[in-house]
Amino acid sequence: MRNARTGAGLILQFGTSRFLQAHADLFLHEARAEGQDVPDVVIVQTSGAPERAGRLAAFSDPAGFPVIIRGLENGEKVDRSIAVQSVKRGLSTATDWPEIVRLFAEEATYIFSNTGDSGYALTVGEAARGLGVEAPLPSFPAKLAQLLQARYQAGGAPLTLLPCELINGNGPVLKGIVMDFAKDAGADAAFLAWLDRAVIFANTLVDRIVSEPLEPAGAVAEPYALWAIEDAPGLALPCRHPAMVLVQDIEPHERLKLHILNLGHTVLAEMWQAHRRRQDETVREIVSDSCVRGRLDAVYRDEVIPGFAAHGMGEEAEAYVQTTLARFLNPFLKHRLADIAGNHELKVARRIGAFLDWAGTPAPVLADLASRYGRTSS
Repeated sequence: MRNARTGAGLILQFGTSRFLQAHADLFLHEARAEGQDVPDVVIVQTSGAPERAGRLAAFSDPAGFPVIIRGLENGEKVDRSIAVQSVKRGLSTATDWPEIVRLFAEEATYIFSNTGDSGYALTVGEAARGLGVEAPLPSFPAKLAQLLQARYQAGGAPLTLLPCELINGNGPVLKGIVMDFAKDAGADAAFLAWLDRAVIFANTLVDRIVSEPLEPAGAVAEPYALWAIEDAPGLALPCRHPAMVLVQDIEPHERLKLHILNLGHTVLAEMWQAHRRRQDETVREIVSDSCVRGRLDAVYRDEVIPGFAAHGMGEEAEAYVQTTLARFLNPFLKHRLADIAGNHELKVARRIGAFLDWAGTPAPVLADLASRYGRTSS
């Protein structure tokens, strides 16, 4: 791994999630505080949810929004608050679409996204509406295709996308969806060739537990943070930061994160739901239950680590399991199981089902869990 090359520009960030506020937006702020020439961020709300209006307004506050880092770092307690000022304003596709189109076509050089577990899903029939920008299409990939065509028609400057969704191969997957949608929507060959040549869909992996939102904007997060980006020809990043690293192959980092930390979260969420435990229970509290901890330890020891060992990653997995358990037991975070249990069926497929397919080793507990959501052994 090595530090990232950087380039300047404007960042359009799709998604108002607390995660990006305490991850990418914080990194940009800290890099700027060190004197780097860092792009401004404009956050775009894609859902149009009216209850987020206060959050959008808060993004325009020049004083910034708070990010609180709490936990243990090198054995020392950390509890600090940073006023993040990398974000300059918030826009909504429901009310600010023409301005979003203009910024995307003329000014943006980076696109961040964190659109949720189902953020790459298309809406039935939207391709028939074409790629004109008179109004935004429903899904994020369709909106992205519209905006990319507007950029192409405005002169087609190169662009880098840094998706942050927890999807294996998020960059290539998103590119494939956008390319296929554009074809279905009637895009011409010249635009498709430009899209393939001039737009970098980077493959990335994000890793930080962001446990609580703050109102109207901001978040509480752990000290640990990683943003791994797979190197690619022409890739330059918007800043240098210790948590941002370029790697030659992102898959090992992706497997460890998705199939240990995220898999563990989903196993805990399943136990929390099955036993109808307290609604406001946190990860730290459920892992402190000796019965739950014993079952989680057994899954890691008997099923997960052997799967990694079969791929020559046994030692890395053992070390990451220990780091993960320490993060789960962070006494300063309130990471609620109710939040983790959202989109549970999809998470079971991506975190547990995908592990079973990849590992190819006996994992009866995980296989039984996956079978409850329609997954059968391959």
